[in-house]
Amino acid sequence: PTARPAAPPVGAGPLRRPLLPAAPAPAPQRGEAWRVWSPPTRAGNPRVGIMAMAVTTQARFARASGAAPAPGRARASPLRTSNASRCRVAPRAARAVAQVEADADAEGSASAGARDFNAYVLERAKLVQQALDVAVPVQYPELIHESMRYSLLAGGKRVRPMLCLAACEMVGGKVEDALPTACALEMVHTMSLIHDDLPMMDNDDYRRGALTNHKVYGEDNAILAGDAMLAYSFEHVARDTPSTVPAERTLRVVADLGKACGACGLVGGQVVDLESEGKPKEEVGMDTLRYIHEHKTGALLEAAVCCGAIIGGASDEQVEKLRKYALDIGLAFQVVDDILDVTKTSEELGKTAGKDLVADKATYPSLVGLDEAKRIARELVDSAKAELADFDQEAAWPLYALATFILERDS
Repeated sequence: PTARPAAPPVGAGPLRRPLLPAAPAPAPQRGEAWRVWSPPTRAGNPRVGIMAMAVTTQARFARASGAAPAPGRARASPLRTSNASRCRVAPRAARAVAQVEADADAEGSASAGARDFNAYVLERAKLVQQALDVAVPVQYPELIHESMRYSLLAGGKRVRPMLCLAACEMVGGKVEDALPTACALEMVHTMSLIHDDLPMMDNDDYRRGALTNHKVYGEDNAILAGDAMLAYSFEHVARDTPSTVPAERTLRVVADLGKACGACGLVGGQVVDLESEGKPKEEVGMDTLRYIHEHKTGALLEAAVCCGAIIGGASDEQVEKLRKYALDIGLAFQVVDDILDVTKTSEELGKTAGKDLVADKATYPSLVGLDEAKRIARELVDSAKAELADFDQEAAWPLYALATFILERDS
């Protein structure tokens, strides 16, 4: 076999600089632990500080759950991972789960069973962050992998992976079995954000308080980074899901994930959204707006819940109940997004606020008013929670709490 070409010398290649200064980070609130790191890049590329856990999900989820902040500071995982750690061994997920649980015990965090939602969120976010860090190491060609990691490891709420893991556990599955699927969902979500921010799409300069991917690596590499993550998400599920999970379950997950991000899912919602731009709000109407939200945002949330349940061995009846739960929280998530766009500042959101209002886009607040939009969001979350009534209530509490968070989040 031919040897892999050597990496180009440091400093080779075009110089890429952000076109805008980094967004000023808002001051941390009381009880929030902040971690900021700069991704190491090849010489000539910028070092742009970004939030590893974005405003640390700690305080945001704590406000939704009413829980006190867990003691201790979350630790940033190293950006660079050796190629040796990239070996595809199923026990790796089990070791990661065990390590995170041990760290939680050492830091005095309450377990999920104690219904400390704040501690649960921190534990799960840390677990997913570590798994993503290992899954996508920096290797040749470095530029594309650095671009992928820039957005993939930029923190965020990790709602989709948490929904996936929670659904799997609720039906009796193991976290390590669903972890590759949870990571794949975050890869697809990150791809959608990178592409959505491009000038020919929503044209945004900031995401999670930092410059968007194309502002740092260029539009060409941003597109390719998204493409690479989308392709790799399927590879990750197929190759890293433990062999103890029946193959037919893994195949169903691959099919559901493909549908969620295809023309009948995320892409379809984006297409209709672009087609609706520039049209009067009244012409777009509620039916079209609901279609956009259910597909552009809701489809991947639906896949997160259902894929986790499938990996965990849920019955068809259970999967359908969870599908209805996910459809409701998915639509609620985007209704709340519409509300936040007109009620929060760019600093609070970590992205440009008020863009929909300026563009006169059809949103729930613009079509039915702010108060009615809030009522619709509450009604959707209540409907979602009702779908959980037939499940073990002790095991289902994270899904109840996540639904509440989606309604009450402030960014």
